Amino acid sequence: MEHNYSSNTGVRLDGSWELTLLVTDLQVEKILRVKGDHHVGGVMIKLVNELDIAMDWSDHALWWPDRNKWLEKTRWTLDQYNITADTCVYFTPMHKNIRIQLPDLRYVDCVMDYSVQAFSGLRTLCSDLEIRHFEELSLCKPLATDHLKFNYGDYRQEEGKKRRITLKNSLNTSNSSSPSGTFRRKGNHHIHSVSTSDLSPSTAIVDRPDTNTFIANSTATLGRKTSTTSWNGSSSRNYRSLGRNGTLDYHRRKSDFHSQSNHGTLKKNGSFSPLVNGNDSNLKSGSEWSLAMSPPPSVEAKYSLIRPKNLVERARMNVAWLDSSLSLMEQGVKDFDTLLLRYKFYSFFDLNPKMDGVRINLIYEQLKWTILNENMDCTEEEMMLFAALQLQVSLQANVPQPSEEDEDDDDDVDAALSDLQISLEGEAHRSFINETVNNDIVAIPVLSDHLRYMRPKRFTLKGFKGHYFVLKELALVAYKNEEDSYNYHTSFSVNLKGCEVSPEVNISRKRYGIKLAIPSADGMSDLYLRCISEDQYSKWMAACRLAAKGKTMADASYDSEVKSILAFLSMQHPASTPVINPSTLNVDVEEYVASRFLRKMPKSKLRHRILEAHSNVKDLNLIEAKMNYLKAFQSLPDYGVSLFVVRFHGEKKDELLGVASNRLMRMNLQTGDPIKTWRYNTIKAWNINWETKHMMIQLGDGKNVIFKCLSADCKVVHEFIGGYIFLSMRNKDANQIIDEEQFHKLTGGW
Repeated sequence: MEHNYSSNTGVRLDGSWELTLLVTDLQVEKILRVKGDHHVGGVMIKLVNELDIAMDWSDHALWWPDRNKWLEKTRWTLDQYNITADTCVYFTPMHKNIRIQLPDLRYVDCVMDYSVQAFSGLRTLCSDLEIRHFEELSLCKPLATDHLKFNYGDYRQEEGKKRRITLKNSLNTSNSSSPSGTFRRKGNHHIHSVSTSDLSPSTAIVDRPDTNTFIANSTATLGRKTSTTSWNGSSSRNYRSLGRNGTLDYHRRKSDFHSQSNHGTLKKNGSFSPLVNGNDSNLKSGSEWSLAMSPPPSVEAKYSLIRPKNLVERARMNVAWLDSSLSLMEQGVKDFDTLLLRYKFYSFFDLNPKMDGVRINLIYEQLKWTILNENMDCTEEEMMLFAALQLQVSLQANVPQPSEEDEDDDDDVDAALSDLQISLEGEAHRSFINETVNNDIVAIPVLSDHLRYMRPKRFTLKGFKGHYFVLKELALVAYKNEEDSYNYHTSFSVNLKGCEVSPEVNISRKRYGIKLAIPSADGMSDLYLRCISEDQYSKWMAACRLAAKGKTMADASYDSEVKSILAFLSMQHPASTPVINPSTLNVDVEEYVASRFLRKMPKSKLRHRILEAHSNVKDLNLIEAKMNYLKAFQSLPDYGVSLFVVRFHGEKKDELLGVASNRLMRMNLQTGDPIKTWRYNTIKAWNINWETKHMMIQLGDGKNVIFKCLSADCKVVHEFIGGYIFLSMRNKDANQIIDEEQFHKLTGGW
């Protein structure tokens, strides 16, 4: 048969040309003759007809590796996508196998949609795992210690200095031409299989387009060292090497994924068949407890954890977050890869012990490993409290817990009536106060006492001064002495509404302090109050917390807040003698205490201190112990602050940017001390210059803050800010649906 070709490229005079398609399931290539006006859907239909294999192809789509994009618009033509004769397109499943490490360090093998945005895939994953409020979590890539040694851009440059190994010298290629319409085994440059013995894991670099500009991804450039461990404790390590676009030989990867370890499988229909420590259990299927209670992690899982040595390394850890606006495939995630599921936003909404057993457990586990890995600083007393609560959780895990069936049917009704009564009492109390005020009778609660205070300023010595303070309604007024309060000779006054209140407590040194971050024209100004006793501290802390929310001490919750603060302080007091005899309970202190405390005192003394602290929490059940752990974590000064190394416009030195649930902070690189603070309600807009990778924060006073993020892509910072603002818009409406479009508007950066 004679064909009229216009050139040697395979293009005919009728405008048709040959398109190479790789069917990844079969690891074969297919050559189709197409035209530019053929639409994508028609090409897929033609390919399936040519394959003539009876199987379900409905989950397949076309992936363009060179452009790193899905051809998702099936009605678009090849010309609209600018696909030409030299293009190679993959025909691949959209749902692929992936291994997810949960916050408690256990692994779950599951199937996720690689073609949808990561935020949508996360919703489905959390729904299958029965984790409420998926918007608080995100996926991230595993990091190695080397990632913490350099900033985002510097890491790539450092790896570029290493010896490059080109794939073509290691590949056994066979260029066999095939006529149109016939199968062709992998050859040429499309699919490569590299012997692991040919590549060094530390130096192997593959030249391929970077599939994720937002993450310093070692898997994009390096031969990956992967380790897997079965739940029975056996481990196996191997070095995986990359082929074109990071794709390993499919059958070898599939064998590695299933044969090396059984971590459990989440199938596409949401069913599970996990193996936990060698015991078959069900993560769903009517049994919530398998995720609500975590098994001890494997040695290999704990080995994979990294410990930052300083604030800079802590900031560099945030490079690993995936972009919620891109699909997994677009971010370089391949079949059988491992991702980490972690709580990204420290804004835990509507925690309900009856409904959130899984959620509370995963939050507790993530916070626990944050403390043990020294990702968060704490005092010695706080460390003993964390260790005691962790010990109580371990002990309660072996004790039957009260279930919903054991509770009375009227519990929910009684609880609702109790809440209503408190609310009505508060309204009645406020109505009475308003009435008495109108009758010129002063009945509004007033808190007054002698306190010490400090207003720190840069380049000045810090020192506390004694003043007489009066807190009435939402105003905190300072006088030099009590007599001046009668004459209204004020030293200064502060409106507490909208300020941030955090504890500054050290039980052993009997320091009971309150830190007030007060909004001002220049950002935030700090005011430290120092109390002399726990009773005084609990009253002032409760009053300040309510005033910050716009509530007065007339609110019905004031008394309960005072009692809660006193109860929390009492947990940090060591008992005179432990309730549990140290000789009857083998406590491995390395599992309960961060390494820096292990270097300070012998293990026997640490064990005794933990058991002393445990005496104060011995009566807590499992959920109560975990919730108190969360409460103690939230009381830490650095709670909820995600760090980034940045360079502000016009500055020559690097600094830290802290992103919290309601504010941005400019911080000292070495000490972490805040230099300036901007609350979100003072920010008009934030955007990114994608060419220069600079981010600009537009403030309400017309000023702009411009900086470049060095430790991660600026998109990560943008998503943190937009994500926290999005989470602040949630309400307790039972029918509330997460607006994904609104989320992407706030976090997309476009």
